[in-house]
Amino acid sequence: MTESELFEKGLQVRREVLGPEYVDANLSETDDFMMAFQRIVTEWAWGYAWSRPGLDRKTRSMLNLGILTALGRPQELGIYVKGALASGVTVDEIREILIHATVYCGTPAGHQAFLAAHEALKAEGAPTSSSENQGT
Repeated sequence: MTESELFEKGLQVRREVLGPEYVDANLSETDDFMMAFQRIVTEWAWGYAWSRPGLDRKTRSMLNLGILTALGRPQELGIYVKGALASGVTVDEIREILIHATVYCGTPAGHQAFLAAHEALKAEGAPTSSSENQGT
């Protein structure tokens, strides 16, 4: 696959997961200097890694939430919560991913991840309350 084909494939997958509005707005604000970064992200992450057959998009989305929590990147986590919902991850699964990541990454990282995810879920209109017993 040529660089151009990898970019086009990546752009398609990126739009399907993160939404065309987000991706197109992101690219429209890109000048020549930053386009080098956009090409890397689109070709490598979306055209290569996200397009491989070994994992489905739901699993990749779940991994990203844990990885971004571990890295302490709540500013990135919000858009990936939206992508996770689009990939079929449920609100309950997002909560469990963040609980699991909090245990292994520490409470400061977990707290920031929960705050970012909560804001993203509210922005998407996803339910953040359930009738199940949350205590224990």
